[in-house]
Amino acid sequence: MARFLQTRCLCTTIMRNTHSYSSGRRPVNGVELYYEQTGRGKHAVLLFPGALGSTKTDFGPQLKSLNQERLTVVGFDPRGYGQSRPPNRDFPPDFYERDAEDAVGLMKSLGFTKFSLLGWSDGGIAALFLAAKHPDLVNKMVVWGSNSFVSQQDLQIYNMVRDVSRWSPRMRKPMEELYGGQIFVEMWQAWVDAIGQFAQRPNGSICVELLSFIHCPTLIIHGEKDPMVPIFHPQFLLQHIPGSQKRFKSTGSASFQHVSQDE
Repeated sequence: MARFLQTRCLCTTIMRNTHSYSSGRRPVNGVELYYEQTGRGKHAVLLFPGALGSTKTDFGPQLKSLNQERLTVVGFDPRGYGQSRPPNRDFPPDFYERDAEDAVGLMKSLGFTKFSLLGWSDGGIAALFLAAKHPDLVNKMVVWGSNSFVSQQDLQIYNMVRDVSRWSPRMRKPMEELYGGQIFVEMWQAWVDAIGQFAQRPNGSICVELLSFIHCPTLIIHGEKDPMVPIFHPQFLLQHIPGSQKRFKSTGSASFQHVSQDE
């Protein structure tokens, strides 16, 4: 673990069920990003959480259950989310690309020169940016619950979920525990405003123009009853990412548990 100690980093390393586990913060692009790393495998995998999400809220099962002999799994909290605070989260026009560049910086600081991506929701969008702009770094990619543009139908959906008091207690609880009630409300409303602004761009593009530059093997997962992401979004990704494959689940929303470790 010497290479973890050669940079300024507050981290802990333990042995969990004979597998290596470390966590801490790394200085990346002017902020400190919290990460967790587990496993000893040669194939490195980066977990990209969704909007307001964190390693613990979005990827707890994956950090525990993915094959730790074959894989080295890294989860992180994007800047302003989870334990990567301060600073508080903001949403400049390039916030997805900023998350992608932060992820690149983090993985390089951990010593990884090539890795695969698992991106959920917003994390899937940031993963699309990363794969398009840094093709030499990406081995494979899985995205689910993600979109490359914002339509008028999407705007209606975002406005319907803007008021978190209308969410079920089960849906609110992890975010309220992570941020506190008031910060959660403010951050979520800021996210709704930020993603809605993409609808003002030509064709509502978030990253449509980048999809053709993605050349890594890509698996697109979607739950056909996903209330937040209409099915035309994964269909569009499938049509515009060269050589991509799909796994559409006919009931419920997408779940990573339906992807095999070989994939």
